[in-house]
Amino acid sequence: AGQHLITAIADQMFGFKTTSWELGRQRSVIELDTPSVTAEQIEALERSVNEKIRERIPVTVRELAADDPEVERVRSRGLPDDHAGPVRVVSIEGIDDNMCCGTHVSNLSDLQVIKLLGTEKGKKNKMNLVFLAGNRVLKSIEQSHSTEKALTSLLKNGPSEHVEAVKRLQSSVKQLQKNNLNLLRDMAVLVARDFKSQPVRSELFVLHRKEGDSEFMNIIANEIGTEETLLFLTVGDEKEAGLFLLAGPAEAVEKLGPRVAELLEGKGAGKRGRFQGKAARMSRRGEVQTLLQDFIRHRSPEA
Repeated sequence: AGQHLITAIADQMFGFKTTSWELGRQRSVIELDTPSVTAEQIEALERSVNEKIRERIPVTVRELAADDPEVERVRSRGLPDDHAGPVRVVSIEGIDDNMCCGTHVSNLSDLQVIKLLGTEKGKKNKMNLVFLAGNRVLKSIEQSHSTEKALTSLLKNGPSEHVEAVKRLQSSVKQLQKNNLNLLRDMAVLVARDFKSQPVRSELFVLHRKEGDSEFMNIIANEIGTEETLLFLTVGDEKEAGLFLLAGPAEAVEKLGPRVAELLEGKGAGKRGRFQGKAARMSRRGEVQTLLQDFIRHRSPEA
């Protein structure tokens, strides 16, 4: 009955036809044949349907013969070709007559209240109107109140200040992320300079940093240079997924890159002496290091 009422009033007030609807577990949706619905129209529609509920308008069910002329005046999508027997019509007195086989309240007042939550874009040139009715409205208020209490406790202020408090937190987090990124960049440069300052440089440089990112790895590779050194860099959780970068002499990287990705059970791509991608098994970094050490040992003139 809630959907019938909204559908009828939306059509009467704005000419919005209902093309379909869905009774969901937590909320219901009516698909309206219109490309847009304004906030003012939603407010007016909600006010009108709740006025009808307060007027305690009766809802009746009757059956008509399929050939009864009155059937033609009833709102419906039409009878199926194989329909047989009487036609069931649900009537909201003075508002709507609709073919329906579902259960209904006997009076609109039994709906208690209807809350229109707003609209979402639907199929082409259609809008989905989201609504709650009856006990679902009460449950939604209860959930909202519980959330409000939890936020009041977490944010240490009143409900009217929640939004501003969250905005301040978001701003702080954004600034912290920016500072962290700058620190990671500085760290990458220092790591590279420390390696370059060594009297005798190793042909292989391996580094893992849990909190790093792709830029962190590439800064190190840029700073160290990859003409003579083979670099294997990884970032992310040591036991889960992460990112990797193999950099060095182009011929070596081209040969080793796909094998590194295979060992890490990941995917990657590369060009001009760099091969990078995502790794599903960071725990196999040791196997990659062994692979690279064997490669360097076998290419060494002393080998």
